[in-house]
Amino acid sequence: MSVSDVLPIVLRVAVISVIIYFLIAFGLILSQSPTESVSGETIDFSGQTANARPEPAPLQTYQARDGATLGYRHYGSGNADAPLLIFIHGSGWHGGAYDGLARAIAGKAGVEVALPDLRGHGPDPQTRGDIGHIGQFEEDIADLAASLRKPGQQLVLGGHSSGGGLVVRYAGGDYGSTLDGAVLLAPFLKYNAPTTRPNSGGWARPLTRRIIGLTMLNAVGITALNGLTAIQFNFPAEVLNGPDGATATASYSFRLNTAYAPRNDYLADIAALPPFLLLAGEDDESFVASGYEPLMKPVNPNGQYRLLDGQSHLGVISDERTADLIAGFLKDLPRSR
Repeated sequence: MSVSDVLPIVLRVAVISVIIYFLIAFGLILSQSPTESVSGETIDFSGQTANARPEPAPLQTYQARDGATLGYRHYGSGNADAPLLIFIHGSGWHGGAYDGLARAIAGKAGVEVALPDLRGHGPDPQTRGDIGHIGQFEEDIADLAASLRKPGQQLVLGGHSSGGGLVVRYAGGDYGSTLDGAVLLAPFLKYNAPTTRPNSGGWARPLTRRIIGLTMLNAVGITALNGLTAIQFNFPAEVLNGPDGATATASYSFRLNTAYAPRNDYLADIAALPPFLLLAGEDDESFVASGYEPLMKPVNPNGQYRLLDGQSHLGVISDERTADLIAGFLKDLPRSR
């Protein structure tokens, strides 16, 4: 058989393979849709709701590079001799839920703390549960840091749960070299990391087939459908019906969900972390707290690990030991890297 005879066969096989690839991708996307609500057992919100401050620090605003006006809360004097800690909230919530922690850290460590409401979150976002493109969170954090940071001031990035995962992603990205330290509270490392419990302990309902299909399209440069819902969250009814229920974000688009977590090679992002402190409750329902150190230490020896006995995933936020440990870490942070 000559080359001229083989070529049409090869082309037909290639075309058929491409068609099958797209049929599978679109079939997976269409086979799963978000539900009106998520039910079943979820993580314990009692600690967070019991310790919520009725009047957190007022929202201030800064302008991101695309012209969007984004909110944050600010604590401390802004002394350039003390570090700036930007602390990122967990999934579904906003910076106001961490008001008590931020006040305690600022008071104990004498540092400047900023609590941003990530794009797509908070009291009145332009597009709740969605962002413009994967990577936009990192750009927004870099813009906030640039607007607040004084010349020579150290920059520490902290976060809880998915916010901790975003810190890990940031460290491995374009702006990671700007960090002098990191604080991770029960961070989400990846859905397939050995520290992650199934569905994060009932908190998350990922639309797995849809995510796989969208990932396939993104692999060949097709991003037009990235605004589709990819994950939903199991907020208790008493939270959604409570005074702050309107500020909750119960679902995320594919691009927001992807941007909120470390990259597929999450160990490479972990390896890029600056000196860091990791805290988690021993009774964390979403993640295996004892699994962080054996997973992370081999790729990055610069971490300190503390497990808080008797604490849950959300309870670690309001535990007094958390603020004490973070304040100690910030005070001991070397003034040069």
